[in-house]
Amino acid sequence: MGVAAKDVVMRSTTTPHALPPLPKAPSGIHGIDVITEGGLPRGRPTLVCGNAGCGKTLLAMEFLVRGATEYAEPGLFVSFEETREELITNVSALGFDLIDLEEKNLFAVEYIFLDRNDIEEVGDYTLDGLFIRLAHVIERIGARRIALDTIEALFGGLQNEGIIRAELRRLFRWLKERGITAVVTAERGDGTFTRHGIEEYVADCVILLDHRVHDQISTRRLRVVKYRGSTHGTNEYPFLIDTHGMTVVPITNLDLNHHVTTERISSGVAPLDEMLGGDGYYRGSTILISGTAGTGKSSLAAAFVTGTCERGETALYVSFEESPAQITRNMGSIGINLHRNIKAGRLHFHTVRPTMGGLELHLAMIADRIIRINPQVVVIDPVTALMTQGFQGEVRALLTRMIDLCKQRGVTLLLTSLTGPGQDPEGTDVGVSSLVDTWLLVRNLEIKQTRVRGLYILKSRGMAHSNQVRVLQLSSDGIRLEEEVQ
Repeated sequence: MGVAAKDVVMRSTTTPHALPPLPKAPSGIHGIDVITEGGLPRGRPTLVCGNAGCGKTLLAMEFLVRGATEYAEPGLFVSFEETREELITNVSALGFDLIDLEEKNLFAVEYIFLDRNDIEEVGDYTLDGLFIRLAHVIERIGARRIALDTIEALFGGLQNEGIIRAELRRLFRWLKERGITAVVTAERGDGTFTRHGIEEYVADCVILLDHRVHDQISTRRLRVVKYRGSTHGTNEYPFLIDTHGMTVVPITNLDLNHHVTTERISSGVAPLDEMLGGDGYYRGSTILISGTAGTGKSSLAAAFVTGTCERGETALYVSFEESPAQITRNMGSIGINLHRNIKAGRLHFHTVRPTMGGLELHLAMIADRIIRINPQVVVIDPVTALMTQGFQGEVRALLTRMIDLCKQRGVTLLLTSLTGPGQDPEGTDVGVSSLVDTWLLVRNLEIKQTRVRGLYILKSRGMAHSNQVRVLQLSSDGIRLEEEVQ
């Protein structure tokens, strides 16, 4: 008994050998490599499932195209539904030139037509013929990646679940034995991730795509259901499909480990910089400018992006109410020349009505612009316009994620918030005042029987700042702050 007990103690205190990390194949798709912490499992099959129109084929195609163009890994796309010509035409709208890749021997498209009547008439059904055909093309181009779209077509007329399960296991094992990184697409089943309900068990990684419509607004989402041998993000992530391909927004699980700096940047208005301790805002901070209509919120935002661009940096201006031409014209009346910076390529606009999509879609679109443009400053004017697309809690959650994304990237974010009639001037509809670093309030005041605009700083974390109310003057000479009405 003593020996056995001693043996147990010795085993429990022995340090296990560190296992090597799971090799991964970067997808090259914005966001997916962040969620999966490096990409899809290299040399193993990944199952991508979802309903019709959710983006399964695009994800599989982009995984191959990015692999061929960015990582020199030739790819083979096997289609059981769309012809080669149809695929080439469809993905050309996304900027993918499959013909050019084929000529470089980096890509191949195989269309395999399966007649369901033929499948029903045979006795013993196997995938041996498919294996021979795949092996030939894989050897010809030296394929390291493969996509099979969609798996149900292989078993369209079969009723024998035993054969289906056995051949599915053979297929996944065949891919593994050859060290091919595979993406297999599948339609969702009734109560299961796939129609046959076994693919998700034999795949090493399962990605679920979803295209849902709520209140007549559609949103696409992605979720990693499982990933053997690797940690991964487990939330639902909104994603876009546009002319750049697929973009996933991996910002629902951001932590609070972002870098901070003591560097300051100008607000674009010298007197306001003085009110903020003489140097302006902290770089990478979040600024809120709230006030009633016509008090100068957008003017202060325009001055901020102008100062940014004149430093040689890049700014993104998101507007939910005015077009770029209208904003440029209006700001020109107070001496702010936005057109010059637009022409120089330093100022970018993203203008869209809030009713264009749901909150997740707006989040995805803005995040996509931030990722692609990589600006130093972002303005969202006004954030309260999003209240038409969700409740306060939902809008606050969206803005929290946007603030975290900007802080993670070191982007200085300025938000404007419209205060409605009769509302507390020191409150906001979207409820983000506690999340921002600097909060400016602009309001109409009556001084010496004259109606003027007043500006004061409600808070500015980490810096000494003025507690005075200044008169905000807008004229053709620009923006001025006076201690009293002139």
